[in-house]
Amino acid sequence: MADAGKNIEYPPLDPRVERLVNDLIGRIADKWTLLVLELLEERGTMRFTAIARAVEGISQKMLTQTLRQMERDGLATRTVHPVVPPRVDYALTPLGDSLSAAFCGVWTWAERHLGTVEDARARFDARD
Repeated sequence: MADAGKNIEYPPLDPRVERLVNDLIGRIADKWTLLVLELLEERGTMRFTAIARAVEGISQKMLTQTLRQMERDGLATRTVHPVVPPRVDYALTPLGDSLSAAFCGVWTWAERHLGTVEDARARFDARD
């Protein structure tokens, strides 16, 4: 497949890689996963309750689903401590750290282009 306008030839994409990318983009691009990913990257290992307090607006059910999916994908670990009351900690895995680093570029891009995007939106909104 050639990249439009750049004449770059890429080898055929493994369909398994394409499925994984599509699956991960759908999941990671969800607001809650990105927020939890960023939080665990910044703060390290955290208890469930601390994550719930730090991620504004997330329900307990949605946080549970988000963390379970991150654990299933190998992005986070869940450690249950045999104490009373029970304590559960979550942390990013090296895989989660590497994904967080990849998304760091999006934050850098947003910072660099914030004014340009705001100007474009204002021009667009003024047309209506």
